[in-house]
Amino acid sequence: MDTADEGRQQLDAASVLNAKQTLLQLLARAGVFSGDAEELIGLVEAGALAVAYRNIGEIGRSAPGGKGELYETGWLDGAQAVTDGLGDLADRALRQAVASGPSASAPDDRPPVRKMQVERAKVTVMPLYLSFTDVSDLDPEVSEQVLTAVLGTMNSRERAGYAGRLAEFASVHRVRLEQLYAQYGPGSAIAIHGRYSLIHSPTSIAVLERLATAPSELREEWDAAELPPAWLEGLTTAWGSSAS
Repeated sequence: MDTADEGRQQLDAASVLNAKQTLLQLLARAGVFSGDAEELIGLVEAGALAVAYRNIGEIGRSAPGGKGELYETGWLDGAQAVTDGLGDLADRALRQAVASGPSASAPDDRPPVRKMQVERAKVTVMPLYLSFTDVSDLDPEVSEQVLTAVLGTMNSRERAGYAGRLAEFASVHRVRLEQLYAQYGPGSAIAIHGRYSLIHSPTSIAVLERLATAPSELREEWDAAELPPAWLEGLTTAWGSSAS
């Protein structure tokens, strides 16, 4: 085997399975439920396939020049076949990942929100929130209740892709969010207590995305969780005023 071949050497199936089983055992020792661990690993696997799908798609858009029309046609057809195959594998892996958790619901249903999904949402919202304002403490239990209501508006597949959805929302509405947090958030004249309290919590950006995307479902979950109506009204008012 030459140096180039050694550089491209891939892991065999047994080694990949060994790494996965080792990770599952380590997560179990840390107290992570086996179904949650399987889902997390499955999401990483599905994500790797999705990245490969996009990369191959970009590479396959143009064939090497100077080799003739037939070569170019074959190249493009072959690249398309590989891309389509990777896309199917990525989709299948995602379906398997979201179906591997404790819930027996179909990927397009809205199953009960699990603790691991709330933990993933916490990891998602904090850096986005800090990109707009300084952190201000709010009861962690309240944050979990709010994120549970937010995630309750989504099906399993939407929860799996939630980090990307929220990052896109923050990017598209960056100027509007900057105005909102400057006017109502930490460091503003608005007190932490009152109808605008939730703007002082990292969960606010998650609620704002749902207000813009699925307001009816959010209100349904909000009422079911018995969260203060004033918080949602305050965010609705702040979001509306930041549009002007």
